[in-house]
This record gives sequence, structure tokens and C-alpha cells, in this order.
Amino acid sequence: MQVTETSSEGLRREFSVVVPKEDIEGRMNTRLAEVGASVNVPGFRPGKVPLAVLKQRYGNSVRGEILEQTIQDTIQKTMEERELRPAMEPKIDLVTFEDGVDLEYKLTVEVIPEIPPIDFGTIKLEKLTAEIPDDDVEQSLTRLAEQQKTFAAEDGRAAARGDQVVMNFVGKIDGEAFDGGSADGMELELGSGRFIPGFEDQLIGAKAGEKKEVNVTFPDDYQAENLKSKSASFDVEVTEVRTPAAVEINDEFATSMGAENLDALKTMVRDQIGNEYTQVSHGRLKRELLDQLADKADFEVPPGMLDEEFESIWKQLEEAKENDKLDEDDKGKSDDELRERYREIAARRIRLGLLLSEIGRVNNLTVSQDDLNRAMAEQAQRFPGQEAMVMQYYQENPQAMQEMQAPIFEEKIIDYILELAKVTDKKVSTEELLADPEGEATADKKGKTKKAKKKKAAKGKAKAKGK
Repeated sequence: MQVTETSSEGLRREFSVVVPKEDIEGRMNTRLAEVGASVNVPGFRPGKVPLAVLKQRYGNSVRGEILEQTIQDTIQKTMEERELRPAMEPKIDLVTFEDGVDLEYKLTVEVIPEIPPIDFGTIKLEKLTAEIPDDDVEQSLTRLAEQQKTFAAEDGRAAARGDQVVMNFVGKIDGEAFDGGSADGMELELGSGRFIPGFEDQLIGAKAGEKKEVNVTFPDDYQAENLKSKSASFDVEVTEVRTPAAVEINDEFATSMGAENLDALKTMVRDQIGNEYTQVSHGRLKRELLDQLADKADFEVPPGMLDEEFESIWKQLEEAKENDKLDEDDKGKSDDELRERYREIAARRIRLGLLLSEIGRVNNLTVSQDDLNRAMAEQAQRFPGQEAMVMQYYQENPQAMQEMQAPIFEEKIIDYILELAKVTDKKVSTEELLADPEGEATADKKGKTKKAKKKKAAKGKAKAKGK
């Protein structure tokens, strides 16, 4: 094999690769011999078919197979000999591949840049922690009790907010019933917000046996496209009005919830809230760490990766435009301004992804089968009664398994860095802990202020690039 570097510009390398015809012929003969050992050809015993006959019958299909395998092998050898790591799938331009001549192709590849190491000990972070107020526990217990409440029919009662009505209804648009707009025996708690805005309010004061016409307008963002912004009328017959029966929070209630007594239930609720607070705290810590890492990632980005990432972001942006869901600070900007802004975000995202992958590679961080098994088990637990089906799905779908591997790998990298970074605890109120960080202003390296939700786009994904 002869490899000649024809161009080296930035992170892009171009090579001319020539594989002698003798090598191709040898690969062809070897593969045809393997085929001949198993195929049945009339007039010949298995394994005794002449090579000329095998070439005539199977030459074309084997030649395509040999071409693909030869190119894969020679690319890998070229990369290894030159100690290059492709950033994305190389581009191949075939020059010649015919009987009796050398195989020649042009190889264009973008390589992963040199990524300077980071001293993680210089990273300073604050981990937010919050005490769990007794009021939060009591409120959670109240919500649990609210979810367990029952309703009892009360004759002659006029429905009030918080009551439950049982109803039959038929929905119409322009006088015509529409699909999905009718039901019998529907139970609805007034004030729950389950129905179209304005529907529940018009049933307040209704009594069992009463018929009412309810007029509403479907929201602009309603999930059914054919109903968005449409005015509709519903012929409603109320068959029952039920009043709620409060559930007393006591030992009996605690037992019904699977706890030994009320004190045990309070402990369970407190622990659950604590776990939620821990997850929120970790999420905010991770976000701050990723922002700092992104600011430290200062190296060239492979142009092909940048183009792909930007096109993905731009497609989402155009969809947001079409659906009138563009961020407020993007509205009014020209396409050129938006392209410049989001191309910077794409570059930042790629740098962070490459940096995380490099940290994982250099420090020999890997995702083990045990890690994957635990993740699969956690996913399966989210579907009670279907655990075996979920596990089977992941085991039979390598792509789904690969998608699961990426976030596990990223978490391992994050945990590794946090072990070395200077992390101090900062006690805050629950309001501060649970406040939406996307609304907080942060500053980039140039001193310009922008919302954290824009920086969040730069988090990137550690997809084992360069592992």
C-alpha cells in the first residue's frame, strides 16, 4: 500500500491511497475460496469448484465486499501509522477499481485537534444545599392526601369549585360533531384545569339532571392541529354532582400508603424530598462545571463537525420560527445575526463534547456492562409490570444501548472531575435551590451578558469521540 499526503490544512488531511492489484487479487482469491467451500455448484463437489468458475459466478458480489473491506483496513492502517484520530466519518472518492489495475482512492479526513490538558484543581464550584423545612413535608403529605380523596354524590347540590361532576357531552364545531369531542360518564373535578380553559368554570352551579351549553375556544397551542384556535360548543348533561371527602392524615392513612405509621411516612416523604433536592443540586453543580469547562476549551473545531452541529441547531430554530416559539431575545434578529450567534454556540458545544471525550480517554474512563445493566434496570423500573419487556428491548437494540451509554459516560467524566475540583458547600433556601437557573444572567468571556439557557446549549455530549 502506498499512501501520499496531498494536502494538510488545519484539521483537514487529504491522502492518495494506492493498493497494488496483487493485494486485491489475493484478497479476492482468499474470499472466493471461502465461498467455494460452502456453496453448491452443479457438476462440482463442495470445496472443489475451480477458482475460474467461482469468479464467474460470484466475482461481482465478492469484489464489492473486498472493496469495502480493503478501504476500511487501509484507512485504519493509515490513521494508526500517522497517529491520527478521525473526528468524523472519512470521505472516500474512488479513482480506480477494475480487474488487473491497482485500487486507488482519495481519502479526506478531519482529525481531532490537540486538546490541552486542564488542571481540575483550579476549578472552583459551589454545591448548593438546603434544609428541608417541616412545612415542605406537611405540604407533601397534604398533596398525597388530596390525591387519595374520594367523592360522594349529593342530591340537589349545585356544583362548586372542588366538586366532581359526572357528565355526558358532545362537542361541535360549526354545528358538526368532531372526533374525540364526545364522552359518556366522564368524571371531572371542577378547578382541576384538565379541560379546555373556560370549560370547567361554566359548569359551576350546575345540578344533576341539568343540561348546559358550554362555549369555549381551543388554545393556539392545542395538541390537535385541526382544533387549534377553533371555537366549539359542547352540549353537556350533568348526571351527578359529587362532593369531596377529605382524607385525614393519621396513622391509618400512613398505613394505606405503605408506611408503618405517620412518623414513618413523614420520614419517607422527607427522604424523597431530600433525594429530589440532591438531584437538583447536582444538576446545577454539573451545569456550572460544564460552563467553566466550555470556557477553558480553546482549540480549533473540525469544520465538518461544526457544519453538522450548526445545521442541526438551525433546523430546530427554523421550526421554532414556524411555530412562533422563538426565544424572546432572538425575535427581531436578522438571519445573519442568528447564524453568527448559533454558529458560535455550535462551536462551543463541539469543543465541550471533544474535551469531555478526551478527559474520558486520557483517564481510561469506560462504561462497563455492569453500568449498562444498572441503567437498564432503572429504566425498567419506570414501567411496572413490563420490566422484562424493557430489558429485552435494550438487549435486542444495539442503537438504544448506545444511546444509553453516552449519558453514563458523561456522568462518569463529570464525577471524575468533581473529585479533583474544589467544591464547597453553600447553604441556601429551598427557593434559591429550586429557582430556575435559566433565568439567571451569566457573563461570557467577552463580558457580554446572556441568559443561562443559551449557555446551556453549549453543554454538549460526551459521545465517546476519540475513545
